[in-house]
Amino acid sequence: MIPLRDNLRSHSLPLMTLSLIMANFYVFYREISLSDRALMSMIRQYGLTPIAFIEALNGGSTVLSDYTSIFSNLFLHGGWMHIIGNMWYLWLFGDNVEDWLGRIQFLAFFLLTGFIANLSHILLDPFSTVPVIGASGAVSGILGAYLILYPTAKIKTLVPIFIFLQIFEVPAMLFLGLWFFLQLQSGAFAAAGSNIAWWAHIGGFLAGMILIKIFPCRCKRSYYR
Repeated sequence: MIPLRDNLRSHSLPLMTLSLIMANFYVFYREISLSDRALMSMIRQYGLTPIAFIEALNGGSTVLSDYTSIFSNLFLHGGWMHIIGNMWYLWLFGDNVEDWLGRIQFLAFFLLTGFIANLSHILLDPFSTVPVIGASGAVSGILGAYLILYPTAKIKTLVPIFIFLQIFEVPAMLFLGLWFFLQLQSGAFAAAGSNIAWWAHIGGFLAGMILIKIFPCRCKRSYYR
């Protein structure tokens, strides 16, 4: 399913959401300008490798990037489809969550849910030597928050049915509930060392659902079109 738009309108320009999207695309531009060898070096340095991060916490490293990779990996992506998918979800769902939290809190929320998402991946696959990159853990946190704040919002969704494409308007509760179920299903059957961090998606989503109840509301509630 591909979400096209929702029926919620923001009260103000979502500057922090746009800033995060621009930052991700800027880093991606830097990625694609590198040679393959330099790119792999960048991913090893700034991507999150669970076993290397654990070793660093145990005092096995004096390299700063081994510690900061739990945040820096949120701004790296593995290809055009990867970054476009993550940034589209961030744009579609992030503006309304930013309305609720305010710009500074939204940034903190993005980074914190991304941090928790990465920890979830580390806990479930601690010996993985595969670097994890992508904003999807933090974006999953935004989706979890959106579900709590706007469960009855309508999402226009493009759905492939056999050889045809159909557009349906579905409640956010159904769209995001199905999205979360698919992450659970994929995480349950994924092999250790998978190149997709399903449990980061799951951990980020649950963190978003919980933390949105703790973060104080800035009370700029989105309204229905």
